[in-house]
Amino acid sequence: MSEPSYSVYGVNLLADALAADGLRETHPAWRLLRSAQAATTLVILRRHLGGDQRRQGAEVLFERVEADLERLREHFDLPLAARAYCARWREEGFLVRRAAKDGGGETYELSDAAWAAIAFTDNLAQHRQAVTGSRLATIVERIHELALTTDPDRETRLRALQDRREQLDEEIERVRSGQFDVLDAARAAEGVRDVLALLAELPGDFAHVRNQMEQIDRALRRQLIEDVDSRGTVLDEVFSGIDRVRDSDAGRSFDGFYSLLFEAELQERLDADIEALTSREWAGALAADENRSLTRLLPGLQEPSQEIHHAMTALSRSLRRFVQSQDYKESSQVHALLLEAAKAAAAASPKVHLHDPTAFHLALPAVRLRSVSALRPHNPADSRVAEPPAPPEGAPPVDLAYLREAARASEIDMAELTASVRAVVAGRGAATIGEVLAEYPASQGVASVIGLMVLAERLGSEVEGSEEVAWDSVEGVPRRGAIPIRLFKEVPP
Repeated sequence: MSEPSYSVYGVNLLADALAADGLRETHPAWRLLRSAQAATTLVILRRHLGGDQRRQGAEVLFERVEADLERLREHFDLPLAARAYCARWREEGFLVRRAAKDGGGETYELSDAAWAAIAFTDNLAQHRQAVTGSRLATIVERIHELALTTDPDRETRLRALQDRREQLDEEIERVRSGQFDVLDAARAAEGVRDVLALLAELPGDFAHVRNQMEQIDRALRRQLIEDVDSRGTVLDEVFSGIDRVRDSDAGRSFDGFYSLLFEAELQERLDADIEALTSREWAGALAADENRSLTRLLPGLQEPSQEIHHAMTALSRSLRRFVQSQDYKESSQVHALLLEAAKAAAAASPKVHLHDPTAFHLALPAVRLRSVSALRPHNPADSRVAEPPAPPEGAPPVDLAYLREAARASEIDMAELTASVRAVVAGRGAATIGEVLAEYPASQGVASVIGLMVLAERLGSEVEGSEEVAWDSVEGVPRRGAIPIRLFKEVPP
């Protein structure tokens, strides 16, 4: 005899429990709330990214978090630095890292999971009363509106509209006669707080919508690169003008919200209503943050909405460029090569161990790689001498043999140098290396000087004497040196 199937609210009990256990293990919000450092993490994230400023530059955030950590370490075990904690929070899904709009570094903002955890703890700390008359009235009115707008029967809708008109006529007569009630201060403040409670949920919703759109974009790119069977369908839709990001459930819902939010009539009416509310006598009983949230209601909705709208547009354009430029073919080839390499590695793993030497030789670049831990801070005291050195009589000569060897080992932009020589010779008729550098400074430091000397040996003619040339090192330190004079006379090809 099989065991009975138990259910909760029509859902299979075992499936519901397994789904909840999956959320406990995988959802970032649940993981944040059950972490050992949940209290300090939530407070720090809410402090710097949960207010009016919901995005911070990476370096600014590191500095501010580090200041908080120094104060909290007196009472909490916080062994890591701010940068390490921010990296961990990003990996755990509490923070989202994006490139700055101006191209100047990176920014951090809260994920939708972090917003959910913050809202949960805020509700525990300061529980908002949900059983209010204004909230019940909103629910009843919304249900009635849905019932009316979804009714296909003309007679029923006409009767409902007629009833509403009669109620409005009665209300008009009461107002004319002065027999109407004004909402008392307590109930008015209660209604404002209900509105603000709904607003407090929107940042998490905005983050969730953007996350959904980015997931859709990644899924479509994965289909183009990895899934040969569905690639044709995605290509046909993109070339025929179908916008999968905007036509998704999240995209359509946001489009409706965005279109309504930026209607001129709605903005004027909302501004007038907020101004009227804040001028009431009872508005003084609202807390300062509640008053500020009410005053900034419209900008607080429009600013993140515009960001999401621009992000959705950018994702759609980027996907279209990815398809039209056929970059997906190259990515697909790379994916196929990676799979082939992974299969070969799996087949060889029983015979070849990880640290076994192989005959394969990898040519390393000319730039020497060093670990950050190997760097040592410069101590000016190490360079002090008893007597200041005598200034040199002139710039030291350059070892041409050494420069030739360095040129072979360096990755010099010869195309840029050739274009610079071509431009100077075309304008002057003839020019030395120093004259070329005077008009086109060395973009690669000494490497540019070396490259010009190589070009001069091949294209220029030698003249007696030497000239001084100047350049800036990679660290930005001005340098000078004396080189033989070589003259460019012909425009290089």
